[in-house]
Amino acid sequence: MEELLTPAEMARADQAAIAAGAAGIGLMEAAGRAVARAAMRRFRPCRTLVLAGPGNNGGDGWVAARLLDRAGWPVAVAPLGLPRPGSDAALAMARWRGPVVAPAVEEVARAGLVVDALFGAGLARPVAGREAALLGAARAPVLAVDVPSGVDGATGAVRGFAPRAALTVTFFRRKPGHLLLPGRALCGEVMLADIGLPASVLEAIAPRAWRNGPSLWRLPRPDAASHKYARGHVGVVAGPGMTGAARLAAGAARRAGAGLATVLAPDAATAAVLRAGDPGLIVAEDAAALLADARIGAWVVGPGLPAEPATLGLLRGLVAAGRHVVADAGALRAASRSPVALAGCAILTPHAGEFAAVFGPPGQDRPAAVRAAAAATGAVVVLKGADTLAAAPDGRLAINDNAPPWLATAGTGDVLAGIAAALLAQGLAPFEAACAAIHLHGAAAAAAGPGLLAEDLAPRLPGLLSELWLD
Repeated sequence: MEELLTPAEMARADQAAIAAGAAGIGLMEAAGRAVARAAMRRFRPCRTLVLAGPGNNGGDGWVAARLLDRAGWPVAVAPLGLPRPGSDAALAMARWRGPVVAPAVEEVARAGLVVDALFGAGLARPVAGREAALLGAARAPVLAVDVPSGVDGATGAVRGFAPRAALTVTFFRRKPGHLLLPGRALCGEVMLADIGLPASVLEAIAPRAWRNGPSLWRLPRPDAASHKYARGHVGVVAGPGMTGAARLAAGAARRAGAGLATVLAPDAATAAVLRAGDPGLIVAEDAAALLADARIGAWVVGPGLPAEPATLGLLRGLVAAGRHVVADAGALRAASRSPVALAGCAILTPHAGEFAAVFGPPGQDRPAAVRAAAAATGAVVVLKGADTLAAAPDGRLAINDNAPPWLATAGTGDVLAGIAAALLAQGLAPFEAACAAIHLHGAAAAAAGPGLLAEDLAPRLPGLLSELWLD
């Protein structure tokens, strides 16, 4: 499992390793060695300037400078503040025998490679003034140590100014800021280096955030005795005039492994349109019978539905009957400024606008906002975007980073809701179902390629399911 550590948790990991006998300077030497090796693998020898801050991040930079110099690279260090006397960073600085230059814009501008070792992921103030001018003067590739200075490792937000790195070298575990925008876009390629911290230090930290991927969940897999009802029955509520949304959700549910998908039509005209579509789709008009059918274990409510009290009434009735409900689109808009109306749903799938309408703007700390929304509703909340987050009511958080930009097109959210419902109907718990659905959704989009339409996603799912089963 790819745990994500906040800067505070990473500091605790360092402290735990040192308490267990690791030498702080040994960890710093390993970190600097990883930076130097990354530079030598990615770039050719060139005039290199290391911008070294006064803390441990700067200490890593002093070590990297020494090792690059030993390898024959022309290296200079520009310190921006001196380490605390007696610290590991001070010891690393004392071992440097090469040139030290003033931290000047001219020095940065003429470097062929700039190593940004100014500030680490836990910086709590904006990068501005002289610091921002130095970082902004780089005309050559930037190699960032831990994160580009100015990127908040916990949230991905930029504090003041941050440079755009070509390569970021981080240690032990990634931070949320490596995956969350805008930080992710500024990190460039992220290289994760082992610097000798034992995995056992995670036991006391008990991380609650992960990079989304198959290590977090296991897809349901039918066996020889399976039948269509054993594979789960998904219900989708259709709205008048927007039948495409319901069809997309139902088609995705079927392709994601559900044994059956039934669409509840609001009237005869809508039912006729739906019956003219996919032949394997069940269309029904008797709402009372469908809502009472306990075999339909998961429902999608919202795609194509109006944002009105009747939509919320239907949703509340399904929740009261003990059904798993995936709420999206119209159901979310109907609950504007009223999160309590969504209490008891299994999964909520808002985009940024819908999230703001229900819970208020997420602000820069989106992990905290999504966790709070999940705790308030008792539902897994999926905040959709290029860096989709999924939070459980108990505080677990997954960040997804496999979605390509062409996934941002109409109807793809309906597909995601259908996939999530199918996985719920097949027995996955809500958090695992949401995380697996997000991953499949992104992977299907990547496989479909640019020019994607929402209709292209569901046909990609069987191949992805097969690959994941084999893994």
